[in-house]
Amino acid sequence: MNRREFSATTASVLALSALGLPLATPALAQSPRQFKEGKDYVRLSKPAPTDAPTGQVEVIEFFWYSCPHCHTFEPTFDAWMKAAPKNLSIRRVPVAFNSSFVPQQKLYYALEGMGKLPELHGRVFRAVHTERLPLNKDELIFDWIAKQGVDLAKFKETYNSFTVANQIRRATQLQNAYQVEGVPAMGVAGRYYTDGTLAGNMDNVLRVVEYLAVQARGG
Repeated sequence: MNRREFSATTASVLALSALGLPLATPALAQSPRQFKEGKDYVRLSKPAPTDAPTGQVEVIEFFWYSCPHCHTFEPTFDAWMKAAPKNLSIRRVPVAFNSSFVPQQKLYYALEGMGKLPELHGRVFRAVHTERLPLNKDELIFDWIAKQGVDLAKFKETYNSFTVANQIRRATQLQNAYQVEGVPAMGVAGRYYTDGTLAGNMDNVLRVVEYLAVQARGG
């Protein structure tokens, strides 16, 4: 199928993220079904780079802290990730459809570098969507971080580090390699891409991901 084009504007990103919510809990125990290439997912014409350990299948969630659908999907994805088979190597990648997204990418990778993601990842979503704090500029992020009991000087050092800049560069490469068209979206094994528009809703996306993981293992 032909790839859908998307604009770099925030409005278009949100429009492409219309994913047929609300979400339910992941129906992982349901009987497996066949999913169709070109309908439920697409196969990449050129494989994307992967970092999964040998014997594991990489699964990536592409997200954006300011996306309301990512906020709604987060509890479901988190529960699914914790219950997923051990042979899946699952990670999140924050996207940037334009330069205004970069501070939140830096926020994510700085929290990851400081070991603060388990504690603060969900809080960032709540701050943006419940407390209505945009957290889309450096100073807004620093002010919020200082109120979370985090060493602000260390956070700023990590936030502005070469390591975080390199992680953002790699995130951009992955986003482009998977041709991410909206968020939340999922990449599997460097070969497959799916999202709520393709699969119908985000619960179905997780079923598609499980199906694709089996295919990637040669099942």
